[in-house]
Amino acid sequence: MIKRLAFSLLSTALGFAVPLNAGAAELANSRPNIILVMTDDQGYGDLSCHGHPFLKTPNLDKLHSQATRFTDFHVSPTCAPTRAALMSGKLPFKVGVTHTILERERLALDATTIAEVLKKAGYTSGIFGKWHLGDADTYQPNSRGFDEMFIHAAGGIGQNFPGTQGAIPGTSYFDPFIKHNDKIVKTKGYCTDVFFTQAMGWIKDCAEKEKPFFAYIPTNAPHGPFIVADKYKEPFKEHVESDSVRAFFGMIVNIDENMGRLMSKLDEWDLADDTLLIFMTDNGSARGSKIYNAGMKGGKGSVNQGGGRVPLFMRLPGKLKPGVEIDNLTRHVDLFPTFAELVGAKLPGDLELDGRSLIPLIENPDAEWKDRTTFFHKGRWAKAGGPGRWSKGNSDPEKAKYTGFAVRNERWRLVGKDSLYDVIADPGEEKNVIDQHPGVARELLSAYDAWWKEVRPKMVNEDAPLDTGKPFVEMFEKQKAAGGIPDWEEPQL
Repeated sequence: MIKRLAFSLLSTALGFAVPLNAGAAELANSRPNIILVMTDDQGYGDLSCHGHPFLKTPNLDKLHSQATRFTDFHVSPTCAPTRAALMSGKLPFKVGVTHTILERERLALDATTIAEVLKKAGYTSGIFGKWHLGDADTYQPNSRGFDEMFIHAAGGIGQNFPGTQGAIPGTSYFDPFIKHNDKIVKTKGYCTDVFFTQAMGWIKDCAEKEKPFFAYIPTNAPHGPFIVADKYKEPFKEHVESDSVRAFFGMIVNIDENMGRLMSKLDEWDLADDTLLIFMTDNGSARGSKIYNAGMKGGKGSVNQGGGRVPLFMRLPGKLKPGVEIDNLTRHVDLFPTFAELVGAKLPGDLELDGRSLIPLIENPDAEWKDRTTFFHKGRWAKAGGPGRWSKGNSDPEKAKYTGFAVRNERWRLVGKDSLYDVIADPGEEKNVIDQHPGVARELLSAYDAWWKEVRPKMVNEDAPLDTGKPFVEMFEKQKAAGGIPDWEEPQL
C-alpha cells in the first residue's frame, strides 16, 4: 500500500497516471488454461524468495520473479476450510466445513464448485493429490465437476479418523495407493513426484486434444508425517536438530524440483504463454514458523497473520507483468470469481459469493478496491458422542464462537475480543492498540456477530454420524478380491 502510494504520488507529480501492470492485455474472457498448485502446510516464510535464511527454492523463486504477486493474501488457519473456500468462493463455515475430520470436512452438497462452473464454460478439470472435502462417493471430485481424479484418501496419506476418512491399507508416501477415476492403482515413486507426473501427463493430453483445462495440483506435502528421501534432509543437518523439521524442509525442496519440471514442460509444449500458472499454500507453516516466519505471529492453526497469510504467485506471460506486487487485502474466496471471469463463465444469480474477482487489481494495482471485512475461525471443536479423545472438550459451536476467531479489514485485525492490531503499521502484531481504538474493535466485533448469525445455520455437518463405512478401504478390498490392484500406468512426458 505504501509502495503504491509513493508510485501514485510520483506519477501525479509528472502529470500522468500509469498502472503498475500497464500493458497487461484485457483478461476477462481471455480463456487461458489454468494450473493451480497448492502445497499443504507450507507457510509464507518457507521460501527463499521471501527471505528464508537457509531453505533454497530456486524454481519457486524463478516463478516469483516472473509473476504478479499478492502480498496480503489470506487463506484459512487449516487445510479443509481453505479447500472449501477455493472450490466454492465462500468462507468455509458457509458451506459446512468447520474442521478437517469427523465429517466436518465435507463440502456441502448444495455448494456449486468452480469445476462445475468451468465445465459449463467448456473447460475440462483434473485434480491430482489431496481433495479433503469428503471421502464418501457423493462428495468426491468426480461428483463435483472434475473430469479427471487422481487422489489419496482422507486428509493425509495413511490417515484414519472416525467417519468416512480412512486410508487404503498399506499406503505410504512412497508408492502410494491412489484412486484414479473409478479404480485404485498402485503407483511407483514419491507421492509429490507421482502427483506432478500424472498431472503433467493429463495436461499434455489436453493440449494435444486442444481442450482448455483447469489442472488442480494440491500436494499432500509438506504435511506430516514428515517423510522424504534422506538426500533431501541431508542439507539441513547443519541448520536444525529435529529430523522432522529437516524432512519438512526437504519435502519443500522436492516440491520446488517438481515446480521446475512443470515449468520446463510448459515451455517444451508451447503452453506457457497460454496458461495461467498459480502457486499458493493452504495455511501457515506447520514446522517452519519458529525458524523463520517473515516477521509474522502464528503458524498453522493460528488466527494471527502467520496462520493464514500465504504466497500467491500468478504467471501469465504477455498478460500479467512480472515483478508486480499487489498489497490489497485478498483471500482464497477470490479465486473462484477470478477464474469465472477469466473464462467468461456465467454464474448463477443466487450464488452469494464471498469472493470478488482479482482481475481489476491484476490489470491495475491502483484500481479502486473497496475495503471489506472478512472473518477467520479455527473451528475444530469437539464432537459430542464421538469416540475417545474426539469427544473431549466443548462440542457446542455456540460456545466456540469467541474462541479462536479474528476479523480483518485493510488496516485492522481483531484477534479475539481483547486484541486489536494496526497491521499496516504493525504487521507483526506486536502492539495491542485496543485501548486506543475501542470503537474500531466494537465495529469489527459487531460485524463478526452478524456473520456468525448468518453462517451458524449453514454448518450442516455438525451432527453427521460417525458409524459409517470407509469408502476408499471398501473399494480397495472389493477390487482386490475381484482381480487385484493394477499398477499405475505412468504417463510418458
